[in-house]
Amino acid sequence: MSLTATFKHVSYLWDDAKAAALAGDEVALLIYRSNLLGADLRLTNYGGGNTSCKTIEKDPLTGEETEVMWVKGSGGDIGTLTKSGLAGLYVERLRNLKNVYRGISHEDEMVELFNHCIYDLNSKAPSIDTPLHGFLPFKHIDHLHPDAAIAIAASKDGKRITEELFNGTIGWVEWRRPGFDLGLKLKACLDANPGIRGIMLGSHGLFTWGDTAYECYVNSLEVIERCAQYIEDSLYKQPAVFGGVKVQSLSKEGRAKQAVALAPVLRGLCSSHTRMIGHFTDDERVLQFVNSNDLDRLAPMGTSCPDHFLRTKISPLVLTLEPGEDLSDAKALKQKLTPQFEAYRQMYADYYSNCKHANSPAMRDANPVVILYPGVGMFTFAKDKATARVAGEFYINAINVMRGAEAISEYTSLPRQEAFDIEYWLLEEAKLQRMPKPKPLSGRVALITGSGGGIGKAIAKKFAQEGACVILNDNNAERLEEAKAEFLKQFGKDVVAANVLDVTKADTIQDTVNAVILAFGGVDLVVNNAGLSISKPIEEHTEADWDLLYDVLVKGQFIVTQQTVAVMRKQGFGGDVLNIVSKNALVSGPNNAGYGSAKAAQLHLSRLNAAELGADKIRVNVVNPDAVIAGSNIWSGGWAAGRAKAYGVSVDELPAYYAKRTLLNEIIYPEDIANACFAFAGGLLGKSTGNVLNVDGGVATAFVR
Repeated sequence: MSLTATFKHVSYLWDDAKAAALAGDEVALLIYRSNLLGADLRLTNYGGGNTSCKTIEKDPLTGEETEVMWVKGSGGDIGTLTKSGLAGLYVERLRNLKNVYRGISHEDEMVELFNHCIYDLNSKAPSIDTPLHGFLPFKHIDHLHPDAAIAIAASKDGKRITEELFNGTIGWVEWRRPGFDLGLKLKACLDANPGIRGIMLGSHGLFTWGDTAYECYVNSLEVIERCAQYIEDSLYKQPAVFGGVKVQSLSKEGRAKQAVALAPVLRGLCSSHTRMIGHFTDDERVLQFVNSNDLDRLAPMGTSCPDHFLRTKISPLVLTLEPGEDLSDAKALKQKLTPQFEAYRQMYADYYSNCKHANSPAMRDANPVVILYPGVGMFTFAKDKATARVAGEFYINAINVMRGAEAISEYTSLPRQEAFDIEYWLLEEAKLQRMPKPKPLSGRVALITGSGGGIGKAIAKKFAQEGACVILNDNNAERLEEAKAEFLKQFGKDVVAANVLDVTKADTIQDTVNAVILAFGGVDLVVNNAGLSISKPIEEHTEADWDLLYDVLVKGQFIVTQQTVAVMRKQGFGGDVLNIVSKNALVSGPNNAGYGSAKAAQLHLSRLNAAELGADKIRVNVVNPDAVIAGSNIWSGGWAAGRAKAYGVSVDELPAYYAKRTLLNEIIYPEDIANACFAFAGGLLGKSTGNVLNVDGGVATAFVR
């Protein structure tokens, strides 16, 4: 039987040929092993755990051989680890730090001393887990956070179960916050139990090792496989998971409908301190937990593993809503939910007050990160989509741990004081303070119609570059897919969503609005950019031409604004509507009756909306371009020929003609319009509404005043 077939609960991914190509380079094999481990979320969560190897290198000062440890640096992820993410330290110097260690009350000062042990000057900053690897003698070491192992580590009888399950070949170290002292505890456990293959950290995770990268990898898989199989066998014997079903789930469609109705209200309530981005999942593991009889007992306990806790907060907020409850009245819904949020914030404030130390950082945002809705699913909110999504993934890890621990014994979480000491650890606070300053549009969600190409795509790209999440849309599915692929490559899956939208069809508008809510929790920036143009003499202009122009430009702008404003009002913190109109809204010209009058209607509709929506802190402004040629569907259609005919020039001469008639003698590009939109949305013009910004190179007849 192949080794691959011996594993049921983990993935054996080792490729002998790939490993053979790395033979002799232990650091390369460490990275290879790490990436394989990080590729299976059953082995460790994103950003969690760390791996190391020890090699013999030449000391650049003495020329003598010396032992060096290569370990994942601070803030990295083993699944995407590269050499630049490793810290390289002299092992002897690191171990000699024991001589200056002043005890557990002086843990934090040891972290700065790690810098005196650096061998590789290009190292990533060493993490707090560095001594955990350094004090163990093994060449290759894995520290992972597998749900199956943590379920045992977080159970009331975890130590006994570990001893019996592994016949004494896995050691046990009681809970201790990561740091120098925990490293000493690991070494003491090994000294007391020579020959063990790993150590279970109470409430935390697992250490395993080997003499080679491969032996370490297989050892890790075998230990985790055994933990997982033990839990599966125990679950099989249980009459019901989590005490059985208390609430029945809605259908998939029903869950999505409730999430769409609820998410903007939750986002508004969660954003009382900082503008948040949302994530929703109705994963079966989530539903099993939120629908259970044990939810009310287990959810308030919080998580056990520090990595879980740091991303999910002390405990989730469980909503007191019925699965099929009518959520259509946003005002009534907010009134019902506000006391629940106030109670959660007070709980968090009490937790902070009861646990803080004299030197603790100031209390952070008291709003929940994880929100559970029985029968529907889980919402998570954070400063950006990636953090919100990862928080949801970590809470699923926590659910797995609770399910496993309850199956084999009884789940235990971190004591509140221990949890606080991790959340408000001064080293963690220092890490937060080193985070880069948020970009101007961080925490904001943008919907730009017609963003498959041309002006719309340029606006979407500008907004994404400035920190916004964007939902691309277009009525051309092929063009939309091309834009989506480009954006995913440049910005990643946590910044971009896409949906086919035809502004003449209200159902596709609603579908896209629903999609942006499910993807990001709501919407803040709406750009009505979708358009077309028809240039004909009045005698050639058909009624169908007229209807199409007004359906796309005027009615489309109205319905998109109407539906997105409804979301903004649910959120309750304002927003921006930007309408891409045209200098033709102000300038009269030949062969332009339908297009020009529709643009004029768009412009005045913008004024009307600005007057109506100001009370909701929703700003409505206009950007008036002219002759934006690059990437434009308008240009590739009959518009170019029509305008060239109207001006008595050839199509090839049209760009130069447009430029020469401007005061600045400039050609206008999609990026120029994108910059104008950012000027309105970027924060400096937060008190501007009902305005028109011309981006036409200077056409005097288009001056507003």
